[in-house]
Amino acid sequence: MKVLILSCNTGEGHNAAGRALEEYLKDSGVEVEMMDFMKLSSERTSRIVGGAYISIAKLTPHFFGFIYQLGMKISSNRHKSPVYYANALMARHLNEYLKKHPVDILVMPHLYPAETITYMKNKKMLQCKTLAIATDYACIPFWEETNCDAYVIPHEDLLEEFSLRGIKKEKLYPFGIPVKKAFCSIKNEKKFSVANITQINNSKTAKERLKLPSNRSLFLVMGGSMGFGKIQLFTYELNRSCKHGEQIVVICGNNYKLFRILKRCFRDNKNIHIIGFTNKVALYMEAADVVYTKPGGLTSTEVIVKNKPLVHTAPIPGCETSNMEFFASKGMALSAHSLKSQISLGQLLIKQESRRIGMLKAQQKHSKPNACEDIYNLMKKLCGEDANEISHM
Repeated sequence: MKVLILSCNTGEGHNAAGRALEEYLKDSGVEVEMMDFMKLSSERTSRIVGGAYISIAKLTPHFFGFIYQLGMKISSNRHKSPVYYANALMARHLNEYLKKHPVDILVMPHLYPAETITYMKNKKMLQCKTLAIATDYACIPFWEETNCDAYVIPHEDLLEEFSLRGIKKEKLYPFGIPVKKAFCSIKNEKKFSVANITQINNSKTAKERLKLPSNRSLFLVMGGSMGFGKIQLFTYELNRSCKHGEQIVVICGNNYKLFRILKRCFRDNKNIHIIGFTNKVALYMEAADVVYTKPGGLTSTEVIVKNKPLVHTAPIPGCETSNMEFFASKGMALSAHSLKSQISLGQLLIKQESRRIGMLKAQQKHSKPNACEDIYNLMKKLCGEDANEISHM
C-alpha cells in the first residue's frame, strides 16, 4: 500500500496529525509520503495561503470568528462554496503529481485538499481511495461538500453532527485524532488508582530528565504555533499565584518573536523556563501537573491521551470554541473566560485531588490512544488488503 498524506500550513494541528499517522505507517512498513499540497503549485502559494489564514486568526480573531459563523450559514451539501472552487485550482497540480507518483490512498487531515480531490473525483481525474481526518471536535464549514471514501472523526458523539450536515453515516469512523506514540506512553489501566500511581512516578522521572525540581508542581503553558493569546500577561499572573516555588514552563514552538519577548521578561526568574521549538513536548507534558493551552483539537487530544489535568485558555473564535465546549461537557478539561479564573482553575486542580482524578477518569473514558492503529486498519480495508472487521463505533 502506497500512501500520500496531504496537509496545508494553516496552523500546526493538521500537520501534527498527519505526521503522527506518517510515523505509525512508517513503523508498520508502509510506503508513505507527507506534503503541504499547496507547494505543488509553488512555495509562494503555500506562504500566501498559510500566512493569510494565520494572520487573520491571530491579529483579528473576532473577524476570524465572524468568517467561521458565516461559513456555517452558507455551508451546504446542495451547492459548492467559493472555498471549493478556490481549492479546485490545485487539481491540475495534484493530478500531474499523481501521474508521476501514483498511490493507493490519499489521506487528508485538512479540508483544503479534501476539496481538491472532490473536484478531481467529479471530473473523473482520480482513481485512488481517499480518507479525510477531522482534527476538531466539530463539523467545520464545508466538510459536507467534500466526497471522500471515509471520514475519521474525533468522537462517536459527533456522528450525528457530521451526518446531519450531509456526510453519510456509513462513511464516518469515530477513531479519534492521531497523535504520535510519545504521547501514548501511559496505558489506560483497568484500576485507576494503579494508573494514578504510575502517572505520578512518570511525572517525577520526566522532571528529573528535564533537570527540573521533582518535588515541586509544574505548570505547562502551551503558546501554540500562532502564539495566540496574552501569553506574557498569563505567565506573569500565573507566577504571581505561585507561592511555593512552583515551576512554570512556557513552550513557544516556532513563534520566535514570542520566545524572545518572554526570555527578556523573565530572564531573572529561576522558576520560569521559556522553551522555543522542541522535540520534547511529550516529555514536558509528562512532567506537567497541569497543562494550560488554547483549545486546539490536536494539542488538546495530546493532553488527554497523555492523561494530564487540562485547563483551556482563550480560544480562537470558531472551531476552537466548539473544542472547548466539547471537552468541558465531557469533564475532560476546565475553562473560564477571564485569565485570572483560568489560572485559579489550574491551582484548584493541584489542590483538589478528587476533582483532578475525576477529570483524568473522564479523559481515559473519552480519549482514543489507538487512533493511528484504527486508521491504518481502515486504510487497509479501503484498499482491499487484509484487515480486521472495521466498526463504526
